[in-house]
Amino acid sequence: MVDFISNTLGLVFREQWALTNAVEGLKSLLTGGGARGLCATFLMIFQMFNMLLTGASVDAWGEELDLTGYELVFEDEFDGETLDMDVWRARGDGGSRGGYSSINQVSVKDGNLIMKGDYQEDGVYGTGWYGASIALREHYCRGYFEIKCKNAASDAFWSAFWIQGLKSPYIAEISKGGIESCEIDIFEAMSYNESNRHNSVTQTIHCAGVGGETEGFQSRNLGNFNGNDIYNEYNTYGLKWTEEEYIFYVNGVETTRSSFGEGVCINPEEIIVSLCVPAAEEFAGRDTSEKCEMIVDYVRIYQLAE
Repeated sequence: MVDFISNTLGLVFREQWALTNAVEGLKSLLTGGGARGLCATFLMIFQMFNMLLTGASVDAWGEELDLTGYELVFEDEFDGETLDMDVWRARGDGGSRGGYSSINQVSVKDGNLIMKGDYQEDGVYGTGWYGASIALREHYCRGYFEIKCKNAASDAFWSAFWIQGLKSPYIAEISKGGIESCEIDIFEAMSYNESNRHNSVTQTIHCAGVGGETEGFQSRNLGNFNGNDIYNEYNTYGLKWTEEEYIFYVNGVETTRSSFGEGVCINPEEIIVSLCVPAAEEFAGRDTSEKCEMIVDYVRIYQLAE
């Protein structure tokens, strides 16, 4: 039935996912009240249908994170006075969409990494809007990747924690449908000004060459998932990258999972934290005194123990 409705209505993945969850929730109510409990199951069903009708965000309704068999292989709690540049590197300093990215926008204070977004008359690359992007010098293949942060309260800049192939995942011959190279957006906070998604993050996979397509690249937006007051409170966002699939989390609860593409990536990729700069039109008419910050408590990486 779900497949018939999805095909008839032309639902995209996140809508199919919501419909499947809603139907399964209804079945569980009819057969015993729902494994989550009656009230929680009703709430989940309501959120799924609301997502289908309005595009609203939903809570994380999956299993709790289980790291049995995993060991911590990297952690930065930003306890020093400056960013450890033996561990991190500036990524893409210079022109970035409608502004600039600069390591000068990055600082460490009181156990936090702080990325600042603002307008500068005398910036290092000239007058304009500035954000920042950093990446780990070491690259990783598979494991569990987690950030704990407060997101930038902005409808222009957006906070992101993501993974990208060392060779372009946006070219079919290189990406090979995501097997050789892909981009995995563990989270992007891009909905500050959207009333029905304000407190949510989006999770997405990008690669090229899916289904033999040779032009452009293909994406799967997995949905918008709620956090807890994500611009003022710390939340965690995670990805478990296994041999079979990518499993996404918010605050230690699974949001969704996917093996989009021709298969899960088999190569090490780059781990990135960004306060992203939008296109120039997003800055048109903006008050140049506006400022925002992404505040990161930690970044951690776990891998299966050998």
